[in-house]
Amino acid sequence: MMRRSRLQLWTPDIVVAVCLLLAPWVLPPLGFSEDTMNRILVYGLFGIGFDLLFGYTGLLSFGQAAFFGTGGFVAAYLLTIMGLPSVVSGLLIGTLAATVVGVLVGMVALRRTGIYFAMITVAIAEMFFFLENSPLSAFTGGENGLPGVPAPTFYLGFATVHIGPDWTMYGFLAVCYLVGIVIAHRIVRSPVGHILVAIRENPLRAAAVGHNVHRYKLLVFVIAAAYGGLAGGLLGVLQGYMPPDAFTFSTSGQLVMQTVIGGLGTLYGPLVGAAVWLYLRDFLQSTLGLGAAWKLALGLVFVVLVCFLRRGIVGAIVDLLRRKPAAPAGDPVEADWSADAGPTSEADATDTVRARRDGEPILKAEGLTKRYGGLVANSNIDFSVTRGELRGVIGPNGAGKSTFFKMLTCEVQPSAGHIVFEGRDITGHSVTEACQLGLTKSYQVNQLFSRLTVRENVTIAALSRERGSFRSDLVKDLTHVPGLSDRVDETLALVRLAGRADHPVSDLAYGEKRRLEIGLALATSPSLLLLDEPLAGMSPHERVETVKLLKSIARGRTMIVIDHDMDAIFELAEKITVLREGQILVEGTPEEIKANPAVQEAYLGGVNEE
Repeated sequence: MMRRSRLQLWTPDIVVAVCLLLAPWVLPPLGFSEDTMNRILVYGLFGIGFDLLFGYTGLLSFGQAAFFGTGGFVAAYLLTIMGLPSVVSGLLIGTLAATVVGVLVGMVALRRTGIYFAMITVAIAEMFFFLENSPLSAFTGGENGLPGVPAPTFYLGFATVHIGPDWTMYGFLAVCYLVGIVIAHRIVRSPVGHILVAIRENPLRAAAVGHNVHRYKLLVFVIAAAYGGLAGGLLGVLQGYMPPDAFTFSTSGQLVMQTVIGGLGTLYGPLVGAAVWLYLRDFLQSTLGLGAAWKLALGLVFVVLVCFLRRGIVGAIVDLLRRKPAAPAGDPVEADWSADAGPTSEADATDTVRARRDGEPILKAEGLTKRYGGLVANSNIDFSVTRGELRGVIGPNGAGKSTFFKMLTCEVQPSAGHIVFEGRDITGHSVTEACQLGLTKSYQVNQLFSRLTVRENVTIAALSRERGSFRSDLVKDLTHVPGLSDRVDETLALVRLAGRADHPVSDLAYGEKRRLEIGLALATSPSLLLLDEPLAGMSPHERVETVKLLKSIARGRTMIVIDHDMDAIFELAEKITVLREGQILVEGTPEEIKANPAVQEAYLGGVNEE
């Protein structure tokens, strides 16, 4: 993972600054009025927060008007009714008010996901619109809004700059937008930004590798509210008047459409989308004289853009610039799986052997039971694993293996019984908490971040070990996280994917994806690693190679492996647990299991009967 130079870090910001400087000379000859350009900046800033929320994290909110209006009306009230002399202070207080509202709304709305989250945000926005027009009309002006919002004045010591209805307003708004985009660039390059993308791609796996998904969602929701609040205040300053329609659903809808037109997950998309939207609105109304019919024409333009530019205008440009001839995938490179991947030192190996000799259990479950209504998936299971052991778990379909695994990793809470991991009762913990304690698993069906590269997948998993379940280091560059690069490189080498590190996951062969699935679990540095059918769906050749991999990573580690491949389990495991109908049938060494009549009758089809 190469560290970026200062020039590389600042290049996007410099480009934006240059574009903002050139815009007053380039855009007016193309038909953009001064007022239109100012509004583009306001809505572009508003959209940065929404793009972080929807484009980067996958949370579609139709209620951003609530924060836009809150920030705008709080700032306008302070500057008009209360007579606050500093416009900048009013804008900052309005932004703070929107941020606080964002915390409160987020705590409610984020209790649900998907369409339910979106509908909650719609309902909350409508509630805010009602409050602005009725109970709080004495403060907001109701249907009349708040007129007389002043423009800022800056005292520079050697000169006084009055922001007025001329190009000085554009300069003020351009500076505000530049500050907003610089902060957003830092956020998306930070560890938090990478985790937000992981949540968008696969929130289940983001939680399973140790990230507190709910807290990260709340964080980005609040950030989006803050951007909305600042943009709302700037709208009042621009117009000299805070309009009541700032709270309407159409404001949120316009924001969504502008961001989609410009390109989700690009940061620049909202600005470009606002430029297209506002320019076409003026062109269709004024030049073509369509009047109210401009919305119909603009709607058709939106449909065409979405159908033919699915990633928006900026997304299409980025795809075009990144397009390159696809390299043939070829066959996966065979590796020498016999290379040592065990303890990193002789002392570690000695400690592991000593712990195993003393019979110290790293995991112990007692009376573990799981009921789904009248169905009992697991019943009264007593199970323990010694530190440094490789345990196999077998059983036919319906034996309760997957449910048992999910209870051990705290994905599913048991109906009865308890689980002790490294001397600590973890019953009732979340899967994120279990991972942070050192207990994690790979999944039977690959749970990867499919639109990211192999390196990015492993990086996301490794971040939880280096940073904990949550940390709001929003402006820290990812490459400056201590130890992260080494951990990622070690994990990639361990699962023999170093040569494919910068390939998208979608380019990998199935066997490589299974190795990456194991790699995500390994990157969290677990004390106990659970592998759920790591050989599922593999060809015979891939099975042989993966068994070699499992033998390699098992050195110095404690592992539990579930699989239907009896030969592989007998080859790998030192001790095997057999489940039947949600209960433990028998436990023993591979030789004892093979020789057990009950196992032969129920599972192995009578092998070794002669």
